Amino acid sequence: MNIKVVGTFIALMVLGSVAYAFLAITRAWVLFTSGDVVQIAFALSIVVIPIMGVALIGRELWFGWRTRQMGQQLSAEGGLPEFVGGVTPSGRPSKEDADAAFEVFAQGVQMSPQDWRAWFRLGIAYEDARDRKRARAAMRQAAKLFTGSH
Repeated sequence: MNIKVVGTFIALMVLGSVAYAFLAITRAWVLFTSGDVVQIAFALSIVVIPIMGVALIGRELWFGWRTRQMGQQLSAEGGLPEFVGGVTPSGRPSKEDADAAFEVFAQGVQMSPQDWRAWFRLGIAYEDARDRKRARAAMRQAAKLFTGSH
């Protein structure tokens, strides 16, 4: 997909979100000024739910941005792990080989628990082993340590 298509899609999504937020806020204001307790409670939910959605989207964007930063730095240092083993037809590491390689990265975190690089590599190993929940947790830990090291 080229950058113009992606940029256009993002612009349309932002425009749609702003339009929805404007509509939601104007409707919430009408309900809020009504004086009825039930309508006021509903008005608050109309405003709070989109704010929570924006916060969650912001959190994911930060996660992606920070992960990209860490990956670029680790790549520049020559510290990205290279997978040696079999791959599936889709190009992913085979489950057995990924599980075997995982132990090396888990030991790296045990030896250096305050090193964001070790946590980043562990996150990649979890992803290769198809454990996305733990992969994201390891990357979040790497991001915390990365932020503290700058």
